[in-house]
Amino acid sequence: MSDNYLTLKINGKLFQLDADPKMPVLWAVRDMLGLTGTKYGCGAGLCGACTIHVDGKPARACLTSLSQVQGKELTTIEGLEANKLKQAWTEHKVPQCGYCQSGQLMSAAALLSQNSKPNDSDIDEAMAGNICRCGTYSRIKSAIKLASGQTKSQEVIA
Repeated sequence: MSDNYLTLKINGKLFQLDADPKMPVLWAVRDMLGLTGTKYGCGAGLCGACTIHVDGKPARACLTSLSQVQGKELTTIEGLEANKLKQAWTEHKVPQCGYCQSGQLMSAAALLSQNSKPNDSDIDEAMAGNICRCGTYSRIKSAIKLASGQTKSQEVIA
């Protein structure tokens, strides 16, 4: 066993990896564990595509090293249980190309776990670090409001 042997708790399961402690969590979850829902976008923490939760708070997996998450609970999009939010996302037809969606959902879920009834300003602040190339920002905001119970579900016309 090497000196780089690490244990990660991801989505409630323990994983043991032989990896450099400086390695970004993004590469460990995607390349070593096959959890490919977390996306690589910019590699500089600016786009939000790689957002995960570390102890329930959003973090950029491209900037967070394995050593920084030792002893902490990680959640990736594969482990996110925010069913109301996911349903609202579908109802408001948020996904277009879909590339940013895992990061968007992770940030939105973190917001709703900390603030069950966010106003527009709260949503804008929480989602500011997530870029959507397709420009579905108004749909994202509407979906968050629906998931929080601030708006009622409406029939969506296909």
